[in-house]
Amino acid sequence: MKKLLACLLMLVMALTAVTATAEGLTFSWWGGDARHAATQEAVAAFTAATGIEVTNTYSAWSGWEDKMSQYFASDSAFDVNQVNWNWLFSFTNADGSSKFYDLNEVADIIDLSQFAESALAQCTVDGKLLAIPVAMTGRIFYWNETTWQKAGLETPKSLAELMEAGKVFAEKLGDEFYPLALGPYDKMILMVSFLESRYGVEWVTDGKLNYTVEQVAEGMQFIQDLEDNHVIPSAAHLAGDGADSLDKNPKWMDGTYAGIWEWDTSASKFEAALNEGGKFVVGDFFADMGEYKGGFTKVSMAFTIANTAADKKAAAQLIEFLLNSDEGARLMNSQRGIPLSAKANALCKAEGLINATVAEANGKVLAWCQFGLDPQFEAAALKNSDGVYYDAFDGLSYQDYDVEEAAEVLVEGINEVLGA
Repeated sequence: MKKLLACLLMLVMALTAVTATAEGLTFSWWGGDARHAATQEAVAAFTAATGIEVTNTYSAWSGWEDKMSQYFASDSAFDVNQVNWNWLFSFTNADGSSKFYDLNEVADIIDLSQFAESALAQCTVDGKLLAIPVAMTGRIFYWNETTWQKAGLETPKSLAELMEAGKVFAEKLGDEFYPLALGPYDKMILMVSFLESRYGVEWVTDGKLNYTVEQVAEGMQFIQDLEDNHVIPSAAHLAGDGADSLDKNPKWMDGTYAGIWEWDTSASKFEAALNEGGKFVVGDFFADMGEYKGGFTKVSMAFTIANTAADKKAAAQLIEFLLNSDEGARLMNSQRGIPLSAKANALCKAEGLINATVAEANGKVLAWCQFGLDPQFEAAALKNSDGVYYDAFDGLSYQDYDVEEAAEVLVEGINEVLGA
């Protein structure tokens, strides 16, 4: 009898665990306040519609990738995860095993026909669809027009105008004012756009860096020229601000820094950060950078199901609701960029739900940028705060390296990550 009771108790405990798992999901993402609010509303609507409880975990970007890497490495990731595109490759092994579930297995729940095949292909590794792309994105300039007007200038339409603006800002507004602010990763992406504009060659193809040390030195000199001409603050100057990111920097908020180079999907976050009186406008690409239209587009972010998720069908239901349902589309709108889902895109446009600034920025990016992105471009060893990009660009700004030395550091570090 004791053995029977023990067996029954174990069975009840097992059933209870299964029931608790099936009834609840965990979901993680990063972003700004507007994205957090919209996503929480959408998740609450999903729970109301399905009865499936969802525990949300979210934060700003700073430090988020490191935290998520630990979760994936320990097989304790959340059931549904917002991921960067390159994570699909970072967390997939050479033998094809991945931390992410093949979403082809839940194609009866997620309507894949709503997404362009070319976009799904970017999220397919070894024949497995590891994520659903939410939007396409690229970098573009944004300006605080109010500060430019105080300097007596229009927002720049060319690189030459931007270069000239530095001394005007210093003379008319003071040395603390700069036309543009760039972190090390921002500098890297802008430099690649500059070089692609000059040479018309993709940065990396088939795991091979297509630029020589000498050519990269030209790009590093371009970034140094921005600093020398008072267009951008030095790395030391930015560090003195004590802010984790530019949208949290008081000098962006009050217009002391009058421009940024950011993802089109980030428009609403940076616009919302401006103090009252600041006028946020989308900039233009500079034709005088070169004869080609440099710059890349990529899957901005995607939703995945972890291989460790206990209820993958429920997880798929959440993704379908957020990306393809009318209610999910209304609530999520353009908080992660212009929706790729054809159904969500059409609904949001028809109902005027797409942020006009994000739409303008995305339209300019997709019309201009000619190049794609190598998956390793965003590898942690390159883009993290202790990575190669920071070493090269901060080293140049702090004068630890000259232009040629910084170029060598950058090329050597990239080739090491590429295995070249």
